[in-house]
Amino acid sequence: MKQYLDLCQRIIDKGVWVNNERTGKRCLTIINADLTYDVGAGEFPLVTTRKSFYKSAIAELLGYIRGYDNAADFRRLGTKTWDANANQNEAWLNNPYRKGDDDCGFIYGKVGRNFPKPDGGSIDLLRNIYNDLKAGRDDRGEIYTFYHPGAFHMGCLRPCMYSHHFSLLGDTLYLNSTQRSCDVPLGLNFNMVQVYFFLAIMAQITGHQAGLAYHKIVNAHIYEDQLELMRDVQLKREPLTPPTLHINPDIKTLEDLETWVTVDDFKVVGYDCHPAIAYQFSV
Repeated sequence: MKQYLDLCQRIIDKGVWVNNERTGKRCLTIINADLTYDVGAGEFPLVTTRKSFYKSAIAELLGYIRGYDNAADFRRLGTKTWDANANQNEAWLNNPYRKGDDDCGFIYGKVGRNFPKPDGGSIDLLRNIYNDLKAGRDDRGEIYTFYHPGAFHMGCLRPCMYSHHFSLLGDTLYLNSTQRSCDVPLGLNFNMVQVYFFLAIMAQITGHQAGLAYHKIVNAHIYEDQLELMRDVQLKREPLTPPTLHINPDIKTLEDLETWVTVDDFKVVGYDCHPAIAYQFSV
């Protein structure tokens, strides 16, 4: 929690105003931020200085694990995070690759689980990683990536957190996640949960101990219509004791995550937080 609040304060103190072409808004911006979560110690990074909807964050990552490309599928899992980008993004609405209502196109997990090969066909990156880690192998390239510049025009949004690199040291699994861009008041709240959860669940289904998760953000920003609430409300609040995430121990394979698992298989215990803050979301 301190890492999160320190980053917010750093953006306010040292950020530079940048005009964002996609949203038409100004952002107070810094370059490079590094956060670390001790997953093995159970230090769940859920923000307490405002109400955080962790189930929606987990549902979104489950959608990436399943390779979803439709906002309706994400909604069925328990998150509405793709509704606006699928149905309110003017450029996407006029894109010939859009298939209709709720279609997101070639995004995130759809890319990672069907990564195109230049010689034809595709690679299921997550399946390969899972198979390697399950067998105790680490080839120094266990990378689940959503970043494919040649396919950006076929989706409603470029990936923000675009790479998850798993590493084994002995029986301990580590994760390095890289994010090119981050809406800190809104998005980071989700992203911290997702990085922690991804390492925790991959360690569980591959039979390893979870270690540290390293989260790098390249461009961290606060939009101009979020600044007042962050500076004058959230940063004035005292952080509370962080909660604990409990994962259903019956989740044992990648196939479980692909089929029957729901957000109800994940419980947060001891979550006490300040009231919600209605930050503006920029499409």
